[in-house]
Amino acid sequence: MTQSFFPTRSATEAAAADAGALPEWNLADLYPAMDSDELKSDLEKARAKSEAFQNRWRGRLAEAAGGDGDGLATAVVEFETLEELLGRIISYAGLVYSGDTSDPARAKFYGDIQSSVTDISSRLLFFPLELNRIEDAEMDAAMERDPALAHYRPWIVDLRKDKPFQLEDRVEELFHEKAITGRGAWNRLYDETLTSLRFTVDGDDLALEATLNLLQDPEREKRRKAASALANVFSENLRVFTLITNTLSKDKEISDRWRGFTDVADSRHLANRVEREVVDALSEAVSEAYPAISHRYYAMKAKWLGLDVLEYWDRNAPLPDSTRRDISWDEARQTVLSAYSGFAPEMATIADRFFANDWIDAANRPGKSPGAFAHPTVPSVHPYVLLNYMGKPRDVMTLAHELGHGVHQVLAGRQGALMAATPLTLAETASVFGEMLTFRSLLEQAKTKAERKTLLASKVEDMINTVVRQIAFYQFERALHEERRQGELTTERIGEIWLEVQTRSLGPALRLGDGYDTYWTYVPHFIHSPFYVYAYAFGDCLVNSLYAVYRNSETGFQEKYFEMLKAGGTKHHSELLKPFGLDASDPAFWSKGLAMISGFIDELEAMDD
Repeated sequence: MTQSFFPTRSATEAAAADAGALPEWNLADLYPAMDSDELKSDLEKARAKSEAFQNRWRGRLAEAAGGDGDGLATAVVEFETLEELLGRIISYAGLVYSGDTSDPARAKFYGDIQSSVTDISSRLLFFPLELNRIEDAEMDAAMERDPALAHYRPWIVDLRKDKPFQLEDRVEELFHEKAITGRGAWNRLYDETLTSLRFTVDGDDLALEATLNLLQDPEREKRRKAASALANVFSENLRVFTLITNTLSKDKEISDRWRGFTDVADSRHLANRVEREVVDALSEAVSEAYPAISHRYYAMKAKWLGLDVLEYWDRNAPLPDSTRRDISWDEARQTVLSAYSGFAPEMATIADRFFANDWIDAANRPGKSPGAFAHPTVPSVHPYVLLNYMGKPRDVMTLAHELGHGVHQVLAGRQGALMAATPLTLAETASVFGEMLTFRSLLEQAKTKAERKTLLASKVEDMINTVVRQIAFYQFERALHEERRQGELTTERIGEIWLEVQTRSLGPALRLGDGYDTYWTYVPHFIHSPFYVYAYAFGDCLVNSLYAVYRNSETGFQEKYFEMLKAGGTKHHSELLKPFGLDASDPAFWSKGLAMISGFIDELEAMDD
């Protein structure tokens, strides 16, 4: 690897220096090292116990449910224990790999662990399939008889929603085992390709995250050069990205066809435990709001910047009269913890553990996964947060967002390995709520009209990115996957679909010029989790409605909110929202959430009068 592959001092190192010393996570709570005896021992333990589990229970679950021999609860507890152990192993491997996807040793380690875990977990695959073949009446009777089994009722009920779409055991085993050489391999190729890309801007060779950061630079020419560098490098790699996209879309179509899903997004809706009609209502409501939100806002921003039309590299530009400074890591920490504490001290206490115990990796390094995430790992350990902190205001909001996930994951962990995980639609609730708390705290501290305007504009842009952009992403994916059913899509056709959807969502005040047709390539959700993106819009609109309830409530909101987070995956979204008087199946629900964004834009317009 040559020196040109590394970001220069004037880019990421300088930003990190301005932000202060940035933490790197300590993964020792999972395992001490890639070659540790503890990891080797757990792999062997998982292999032996999964084989013993298969030998003991395969073909005997109906008998156990009928009350003969060992109770079914014993089997479920053993299964959960194995899921926890395997989750710990694969979480560690994934986090190590995320720290530097360009390192061959880490890549090999991750690939080897993936292979081992896939082999081991294939012995457990029979369990949910066989459990679902037990008749409903028999399963209900078993749960009535055995309180230990009744504890797992939410998981069992949830699991049985997959029943109509499950295949014969041998076919499921084949799908499971080939995933590592199929979808998993294409995902890995995408990740390693993306993190290896370098973009030259004014002589600096930058990684993706640092280059995207320049699109927020106050100098317009710097933004244009960064946008051009992104487009040029994406264009040079379009052949690979197009092949990956076509292959994974076809892979999904094959799986959907075998399982009996009719709509391209139905498998995601099922995984999210949300009805298609609810998502359709959300998508329609946001689309109808494009003129009142994104079109209106970008027209205002063009006027603020003294332009007839915004180029796509102006979309996230700072306002001309905004004070712009880098925010140190310590200040970001205090800002978020203070906002959390103002809502509920317990929330800040949990979030502070991430800082105090090195559960956060914030430095922007060569080869590190771009973007940000909160990984729940397993309930017996704790979550970890990855950021690429560059000291910008949006980075503070990203910190608030990911810590919201972290708090949620800590609270839900008490449900255990089988019931802690939350559907994606609700998983974004705590993260977006954390952002809103931080934003409101900063807004209350604004000392001047200009400062308030800057904060409002920044929040509106974040909300447009979370709601409008993500629904546009969802519509892009729908169009792409539907058209892929008729045959492969050319690079040019994918770019056309991308531009059609983006133009419709962003409006006439924004010109999506040469090169922007390649920008679909760097959105990892399209590759890793098809149709994931609407969860962000779902979460943002939900939180807007939830926050309105909070502002109007006198007492008791915090307790209800924490109960919602602690529930993990044990309740449907309708049950969780009922105590707040909210109903996501009501089309008017989404309009209320969108009204908050429109209200912020109203206030910005009034400032110009």
